[in-house]
Amino acid sequence: MKKLLFSTILLLAISTSLTSCRDTKKSESIDDAIEKTSEATEGALEQTGKAIDNAVEQTKEAGEATKDAIDKVGGN
Repeated sequence: MKKLLFSTILLLAISTSLTSCRDTKKSESIDDAIEKTSEATEGALEQTGKAIDNAVEQTKEAGEATKDAIDKVGGN
C-alpha cells in the first residue's frame, strides 16, 4: 500500500512539474492575432459606416431632386 501511495505521489509530482514549465508562446501569438484582427476590423467598420452615411445623404439628395422634378413637371 505504501509503494502504491508513493508511486502515485511521485507520478503526480513529475507530471505537475512538467506541465507547469510549458512554453506559452502559442497563447501569446493567438492573443496578438486576435488583437490585430480586431484592429483591422475596427478600421473596416469605420469605413463602412462612412460609406453608409454617404449613401444615405446621396439618397436624400436624389429624393429631393426627384421631388423637385415632379413639382416642375406638375407645375407646367
